[in-house]
Order: sequence, then structure tokens, then C-alpha cells
Amino acid sequence: MFQKTFRLLILLVFLLSACTANKTAAPPAITATPKPVSSTSTPNSVPPTKTSATADSTNCTDSAAFISDITVPDNANFAQNKTFTKTWRVKNTGSCTWTNQYTLTFLSGAQMGAPDSTPLSATKPGATLDISIEMTAPTKDNAYRADFELRNAAGEAMPIDQGVSLWVIITVGQTIATMPSEPIIATASNNSEPVPASCALTVNSANVNAAIAAINAYRAENNLPALTVNAALTSAAQEHSNDMACNNLFVHKGSDGSTPQSRAAAAGYSGTVTENVYGSNPPLTGKGAVVWWATDQTDPRHNENLLTTKYTEIGAGYSFFNDFGYYVVVFGAP
Repeated sequence: MFQKTFRLLILLVFLLSACTANKTAAPPAITATPKPVSSTSTPNSVPPTKTSATADSTNCTDSAAFISDITVPDNANFAQNKTFTKTWRVKNTGSCTWTNQYTLTFLSGAQMGAPDSTPLSATKPGATLDISIEMTAPTKDNAYRADFELRNAAGEAMPIDQGVSLWVIITVGQTIATMPSEPIIATASNNSEPVPASCALTVNSANVNAAIAAINAYRAENNLPALTVNAALTSAAQEHSNDMACNNLFVHKGSDGSTPQSRAAAAGYSGTVTENVYGSNPPLTGKGAVVWWATDQTDPRHNENLLTTKYTEIGAGYSFFNDFGYYVVVFGAP
């Protein structure tokens, strides 16, 4: 009897324990397979090694050099709404390797359908790279310019030669006739310089004087002496201003292949020179052009010329044609 009672007690305790265990058991596990934890989120793990692009940006320098325009040279002409491919050849002159985290990025001007940003291909230091983008000519006849900069993996602009931009300059529609060898005098009352018969431009001595006055005032603000006006430099500046107006040029090379130095020499100046040029629609005042040069972030040489200590003489020219105003300032050292 005692053994039978003992067995009943043992059975009762076992059943009570099982019931209690069922009440406190943990809920069933989630059946979805958990995602593996990456090494970068493992507690107390060693931080991941930086990518080569990030490492390069902290341990090396970025710079580039313009080699050539493979397609679409400056002032190339296109029909309205014509699609074209612009290709630059540049050289990696820094010590960083360019990766696809480096970009060609639109900076300013007429975007003409160009992408905001285009990744570069891998380019080692000392190697060259052809960069191409698709663009579309605007639907109005005129001259257009777009500026782009190269940016590194950190999104910082890289220096390109002495500036920070690559550009596209095109004309749309009917081209302007080239300047003939025999000039005539334009009819506007404020004209004082000969202009080509095929290009009815006008010149404005007030704009020329205002530009020179603004440059010397800017120099005075920076405790620099005024530049002396030189007649030969003035003649060279006006010649190139006329050339730019009649041929839609926005560069220092003339339509005849001339350079600032060769134009100054032809005008009778024997010293060395440098030059600032500008063209816009609508045209700026002489002071406005100087402010643009002083604040131009795409090419700091413009401001360096305004505040030069090497050059002591100056000549300026201004021409207006086809709703554009063109300024040229030549700085000379006798």
C-alpha cells in the first residue's frame, strides 16, 4: 500500500512539473532566416580598410592638364538643335589614381543638355584620359559657352593647368564673315577705331575708359600703383576686340592665328604682354567686366593680371556686335 501511494505521489509531481514548464516556455523562434552580420557592424571589430579612392584623396594630390580638344574646337558651328559629342583629352598630373568616383561636373554657362555629372574612367598618374559628353546646340542663333570642372572622390574641384575648368564654346546658325584685310570706319558717333566692312560693329571709348578707370581703382584698393595707358597696347587691344566681335571669338588666339604678343609687336610694342578678354550678351559696362575678371573663380589669372606687379602699362578695347559686347585689356611690361 505504501509503495502504491508513493508511486502516485511521484506521478503527481511529474505532471505538475510538466504543466508548469509548458506555461513558462519561451515563444517559438522566428522561422525567417536571419541575415548575416557584416564585418563592419560586428562589435569591437577592426574598422574596414578605406577604399583606394578614399585613401588616395588623403595621401596624394589631385591635378590635371588639358591636352587637346579631340572634338568640337572653340567656336565650332552647329545648326540649331543639333546634337554633338564633345571630347576633351586631359592628363592626370597628380599623384592620385582617378576612379569612377571622380567626375566631370557642369559648372556654369549654357548647359546645352550636358549631364550634371559624368564619372571618369580609372586613370593612373601620368596617363591621359578622353572625356566625352553629349550636348545639344540651343534653338537660337548665337554664341554659347559652358564650363565644366573635374572633381575628385571628395567632390572637390581639381586644378587644371592654372585654372579649374574645361569649356565648350560653339556658335549656332549662320556664321559671321571673317574680317577682310581692308577696314572702313563705322558710322556710329562714338566710334574711333577702324572696323571691317563685313561686320558693322561699333566701338565705345567711354566703355574703354571706364574699364581702365575700374582697373586702376581696384589696384588702388589693394595698395598698388595705377597702370599707364599705352597707345600701342590700346591699338592691339582694339584690334583683337574687333576680331572677337566679328568672328564670335572668346579666346586669346586671333582669327588669323595671332597671339597677344604678336599683336602687340605688330602695333609697335617691344615689351612683354599678357591679356584679359571678355564677351557677353547682354554686354557689361567697363566696370562690370572688371568685376567679372576680379571674381572669376574658373581662372584666377584674370584677377592676377588686374593686380599685377610685373606689368606697368595697359591698353583696352571694346567692340559691340550682334547683341554682344567684347572687352580686351592688354597689360604690358616695357
